[in-house]
Amino acid sequence: MTREGALAIMIAVAVGLLAALVWAWWRRTRRDAAFTAPVGEIPGGAHELGEFAALYVATTRHGDPLERLAIAGLGFRSRSDVTVTDAGVALDLTGQPRVFLAADRIADVGQSTVAIDRVVEPDGLVRLAWRLDDGTVVDSYLRPQDASARALADAVAGILPPTQTGTSA
Repeated sequence: MTREGALAIMIAVAVGLLAALVWAWWRRTRRDAAFTAPVGEIPGGAHELGEFAALYVATTRHGDPLERLAIAGLGFRSRSDVTVTDAGVALDLTGQPRVFLAADRIADVGQSTVAIDRVVEPDGLVRLAWRLDDGTVVDSYLRPQDASARALADAVAGILPPTQTGTSA
């Protein structure tokens, strides 16, 4: 085989792999098109309890940290500002509209070590379980940058009824 033939085969394989990745993501976005994030502002009169710089890792099916959901606005990793108020939690992802999770949407909060392809020190991620409009519970994972995961989890747990606070997953 000539050098040009080998190069052509390698390019064809690379293009085939990229096409498969694009096709798989397109299928995932079609599968998850019915899911929507609650976009909105923090209600007037809400008191801010804390603001945290974080990395948004992913949103997954509840209890399945390796099954990413392609929810519009929450499909990709991003830097995020997380604002905890007495009314709920606001996620400000770079380049996306604000996602506001009202306190009554939040099902659970805890800490985690793994999500998708992110493995961190024990309990280094915050797992925020919340309900979509149709009642489906999903988990969003955050990695605080300037504070501990415990501090962010405790701030969110402070706005939930005692029966809703979680433990490590």
